[in-house]
Amino acid sequence: MAAVNLEMEGKRAAVFNPLGKPLAELPVIFGFNNGGPPGWLHAQLIAEDGTALGSHICSSEAYMPYDLGILEGCCHDRHQDFRAHYPEGYRMEFVPSEQVGTHEKLLQAFKLNQKSGPD
Repeated sequence: MAAVNLEMEGKRAAVFNPLGKPLAELPVIFGFNNGGPPGWLHAQLIAEDGTALGSHICSSEAYMPYDLGILEGCCHDRHQDFRAHYPEGYRMEFVPSEQVGTHEKLLQAFKLNQKSGPD
Protein backbone atom coordinates (compact mmCIF):
# COMPACT_ATOMS: atom_id res chain seq x y z
CA MET A 1 0.00 0.00 0.00
CA ALA A 2 1.33 3.44 -0.96
CA ALA A 3 2.22 5.97 1.69
CA VAL A 4 -0.24 8.81 2.25
CA ASN A 5 0.81 12.43 2.65
CA LEU A 6 -1.71 13.90 5.09
CA GLU A 7 -1.05 17.49 3.98
CA MET A 8 -2.32 16.59 0.51
CA GLU A 9 -5.12 14.23 1.52
CA GLY A 10 -8.52 15.47 0.42
CA LYS A 11 -7.20 17.84 -2.26
CA ARG A 12 -8.82 17.43 -5.65
CA ALA A 13 -7.07 16.78 -8.93
CA ALA A 14 -6.43 19.94 -10.94
CA VAL A 15 -8.75 20.77 -13.83
CA PHE A 16 -8.43 23.45 -16.51
CA ASN A 17 -11.78 23.86 -18.22
CA PRO A 18 -12.14 27.28 -19.89
CA LEU A 19 -15.00 26.15 -22.15
CA GLY A 20 -17.05 24.53 -19.38
CA LYS A 21 -17.07 21.09 -21.01
CA PRO A 22 -18.25 18.03 -19.11
CA LEU A 23 -15.21 16.70 -17.22
CA ALA A 24 -15.40 13.32 -18.97
CA GLU A 25 -14.80 15.08 -22.31
CA LEU A 26 -11.55 16.71 -21.21
CA PRO A 27 -8.29 15.01 -22.17
CA VAL A 28 -6.26 13.64 -19.29
CA ILE A 29 -2.70 14.34 -18.24
CA PHE A 30 -1.45 11.37 -16.26
CA GLY A 31 1.19 11.38 -13.56
CA PHE A 32 2.79 8.12 -12.50
CA ASN A 33 5.77 6.54 -10.77
CA ASN A 34 8.20 5.38 -13.45
CA GLY A 35 10.42 3.56 -10.97
CA GLY A 36 13.90 4.16 -9.66
CA PRO A 37 15.91 3.38 -6.55
CA PRO A 38 14.51 4.25 -3.11
CA GLY A 39 14.62 8.00 -2.54
CA TRP A 40 15.17 8.70 -6.26
CA LEU A 41 11.86 7.77 -7.83
CA HIS A 42 11.16 9.06 -11.33
CA ALA A 43 7.76 10.77 -11.42
CA GLN A 44 6.56 11.22 -15.00
CA LEU A 45 3.80 13.17 -16.77
CA ILE A 46 2.25 12.02 -20.05
CA ALA A 47 -0.69 13.45 -21.94
CA GLU A 48 -3.49 11.22 -23.14
CA ASP A 49 -2.20 11.80 -26.69
CA GLY A 50 1.21 10.32 -25.76
CA THR A 51 3.13 13.59 -25.36
CA ALA A 52 5.62 13.59 -22.48
CA LEU A 53 4.99 16.72 -20.40
CA GLY A 54 7.60 16.59 -17.69
CA SER A 55 9.14 14.67 -14.86
CA HIS A 56 10.49 15.07 -11.36
CA ILE A 57 12.68 13.06 -8.99
CA CYS A 58 10.79 12.31 -5.77
CA SER A 59 11.80 10.70 -2.51
CA SER A 60 8.42 8.99 -2.20
CA GLU A 61 5.44 8.23 -4.42
CA ALA A 62 3.30 10.03 -1.82
CA TYR A 63 4.81 13.38 -2.93
CA MET A 64 4.35 12.81 -6.67
CA PRO A 65 0.81 14.24 -7.02
CA TYR A 66 2.02 17.52 -5.50
CA ASP A 67 5.39 17.68 -7.26
CA LEU A 68 3.88 16.93 -10.68
CA GLY A 69 1.06 19.46 -10.32
CA ILE A 70 -1.66 16.83 -10.24
CA LEU A 71 -3.34 18.43 -7.23
CA GLU A 72 -5.33 21.64 -7.41
CA GLY A 73 -3.22 24.68 -6.53
CA CYS A 74 0.16 22.98 -6.99
CA CYS A 75 3.00 23.80 -9.39
CA HIS A 76 1.47 26.70 -11.33
CA ASP A 77 4.53 26.87 -13.62
CA ARG A 78 3.88 23.32 -14.88
CA HIS A 79 0.30 24.23 -15.72
CA GLN A 80 1.48 26.89 -18.16
CA ASP A 81 2.97 24.05 -20.25
CA PHE A 82 -0.16 21.91 -19.81
CA ARG A 83 -2.38 24.79 -20.98
CA ALA A 84 -0.16 25.33 -24.01
CA HIS A 85 -0.56 21.66 -24.89
CA TYR A 86 -4.30 21.48 -24.20
CA PRO A 87 -5.60 25.09 -24.55
CA GLU A 88 -9.23 23.97 -24.55
CA GLY A 89 -8.87 22.19 -21.22
CA TYR A 90 -7.58 19.10 -19.45
CA ARG A 91 -7.87 17.20 -16.22
CA MET A 92 -5.12 15.64 -14.14
CA GLU A 93 -4.97 12.08 -12.84
CA PHE A 94 -2.33 10.31 -10.75
CA VAL A 95 -1.98 6.58 -11.36
CA PRO A 96 -0.45 4.75 -8.36
CA SER A 97 2.43 2.39 -9.16
CA GLU A 98 0.38 -0.74 -8.48
CA GLN A 99 -2.09 0.34 -11.23
CA VAL A 100 0.36 1.50 -13.94
CA GLY A 101 0.49 -1.86 -15.74
CA THR A 102 -3.30 -2.25 -15.86
CA HIS A 103 -4.58 1.30 -16.39
CA GLU A 104 -6.02 1.14 -19.92
CA LYS A 105 -5.91 4.86 -20.78
CA LEU A 106 -2.35 5.22 -19.46
CA LEU A 107 -1.24 2.16 -21.44
CA GLN A 108 -2.81 3.69 -24.56
CA ALA A 109 -0.87 6.92 -23.92
CA PHE A 110 2.34 4.85 -23.71
CA LYS A 111 1.56 3.26 -27.09
CA LEU A 112 0.91 6.65 -28.68
CA ASN A 113 4.18 7.92 -27.22
CA GLN A 114 6.10 5.01 -28.76
CA LYS A 115 4.51 5.64 -32.18
CA SER A 116 5.49 9.30 -32.13
CA GLY A 117 9.20 8.48 -31.80
CA PRO A 118 11.90 10.71 -30.30
CA ASP A 119 11.33 14.46 -30.15
